[in-house]
Amino acid sequence: MLMSLNMLAQTSPDEVSMPAAKLFEPLVLRGVTLKNRIMVSPMSMYSSSDGFANDLHLVHLGRFALGGAGTVMMEATAVTPQGRGTAGCNGIWRDEHVPDLHRISGFLRKFGSTAGIQLGHSGPKGSSQRPWHGNGPLTDKDAAERQEQSWPVVSPTDMPFDAGWAVPAALGEADIDTLVLDYRLAARRACEAGFQIIELHCAHGYLLHSFLSPLVNKRVDQYGGTIENRMRLPLRVVDALREEIPEAMPLFVRISAVDGNNVGWSMADSVVFAKQLALRGVDAIACSTGGIKLEKGQNLISRAPGFQVPFAEEIKRETGVHTIAVGMILAPEQAEGILQAGQADIIALGREMLFNPNWSAQAALALKGAEGWEDWPEQFKWWLQRRARQLCTK
Repeated sequence: MLMSLNMLAQTSPDEVSMPAAKLFEPLVLRGVTLKNRIMVSPMSMYSSSDGFANDLHLVHLGRFALGGAGTVMMEATAVTPQGRGTAGCNGIWRDEHVPDLHRISGFLRKFGSTAGIQLGHSGPKGSSQRPWHGNGPLTDKDAAERQEQSWPVVSPTDMPFDAGWAVPAALGEADIDTLVLDYRLAARRACEAGFQIIELHCAHGYLLHSFLSPLVNKRVDQYGGTIENRMRLPLRVVDALREEIPEAMPLFVRISAVDGNNVGWSMADSVVFAKQLALRGVDAIACSTGGIKLEKGQNLISRAPGFQVPFAEEIKRETGVHTIAVGMILAPEQAEGILQAGQADIIALGREMLFNPNWSAQAALALKGAEGWEDWPEQFKWWLQRRARQLCTK
């Protein structure tokens, strides 16, 4: 990409044009039009206080809107206090959380991005340290040094996430009914906060993924055993969200397509799950992997650029539902190739966006030439086009 931008810098911004790029085609989902196929993945900042978003979240997410991303997704946002991963995780379990979230969604919309929010519950991975404090379970040291007290966690069973982690309480059927209501109320607040898309987190070893995975879910009631039973809670939540939110509002689901290599939740299971999601009105599925603690010898898939794209491709091929490709997608040409090959419909970037918040606008120049300047906000474009003209006269 840098080579393309350097070439553009030496050429008049009025001269360079390139073939149409699928990455910058709009996508209509129900009543929402995404201006391009670039999505910023939900990335936890671990910087909320009592679940309240703050100026860091506004600036962190707002810069992606200024950088041209079509969709900007708010980080995993807990539907209950118990459902936080860390003491710094974002929340939407109280009406009082709505105004700060509304401020953020309003900024995203003002600068042309579709505002999304991911709803989640940490399950057995809750009550943990922020990553830079160790990324393990909260301890007495955390309480003494940072006043971060541990809290009880829940899961399908009483199996802890890993050795040394808190033993969770197994959710009873009445608890599950309450949890479904928690998700419904969180979706209602997300609508009030001005978000245009909701993504349900069913991945990475958190609560709903823990119900799906046979490595964790050892229940013997209607929520465990067969895949139909293990899907029951996530599908109940999907039904509740679809009933609660407007018909015109898209609903996404993020899944871990596999637990690992030939272990636990499989790609075949994901296809079955995706078909049920599509029947219930889910509009796009983000295909990630992993998150369940594996035993020695049970391997995760190897990580390389685009390593999760084949999962999105298979879900799309087998179900016809829109898919979101994630995982080490770095260059505009790589993203464009995925779309041109029909492997996915949306490209989601996380850490690459942290590295370069202007990735989307720079990708427009790399793939569209001079027309790509239209993807920059006026406040930036005026300066940068002028600089390009100056450079090309030297």
